[in-house]
Formats: sequence, C-alpha cells, structure tokens
Amino acid sequence: MQEPDRVAVIFADAWALHADAIEILGFGKDRIAAEVAWGATKRATDALILARTGREPWGTGQTSGGIRSLARAEPGCAFLRARYRRRVSTLHGNCFYKGNCPATELLELLIQETRSYIRQAQTLAGIHL
Repeated sequence: MQEPDRVAVIFADAWALHADAIEILGFGKDRIAAEVAWGATKRATDALILARTGREPWGTGQTSGGIRSLARAEPGCAFLRARYRRRVSTLHGNCFYKGNCPATELLELLIQETRSYIRQAQTLAGIHL
C-alpha cells in the first residue's frame, strides 16, 4: 500500500474508533470509552507522523517520540502534542488503567473533543476535509 493510501486508512480507523467511543460512552462504560477515544487519538497521531516522516509508528513510545519530534519543528504540531500528552495521561493512564476517570461531564467533553483532535491532525498532515 502506498503511503498516502495508508495515511487515509489510519485516519479512517481513527474516525471509526471515535464513533465507537461515543457509542460506548452512551452505555455508561466510561473506562472503555476513554480507552477507545485514546486509541482514536493515537491512530490520528500515527497517521500524521506517517504523512510527515514516511514512517508509521509501531507502539505508543514511537508515537510519543514522533509527535515530540514534529513539535520541535512546527508550532501547530507543538499544540497538538500538548493535547496528545493530556489525552494519553487522562484517558489512557489515569482513567483506563488506574480507574481514576474525570467527572462524567469532563470525560464526555474529552471524548467529544477527539473529533477536533483528529481534524487538526488531518490538517497538519495535509489532508483537506
């Protein structure tokens, strides 16, 4: 698969995961919804890194390193990196793994905001909506 095609596939996966997170949240499964929203965040970030570097990250460590490298070079990516770090900490680490989820209203907001995160990653990747 050619790189632009792979970027599109990964972004499509991010959107599908976001939709799943919204659906799961509707069932009151906060921890699972948080992890799925984190997955959408990670996939969107992976697609951005692939689009910008030609390399697809394998795990979370490579994704974190990739967005850190992009952030050093471009202010738009620096802003996205700040959002990424908050999401990895809040959604993935604290809520899913530790069971320390934010209040329902804040969690819902973070999961809803995944939409704007994916859009911003697409814009930075040069994907025009």
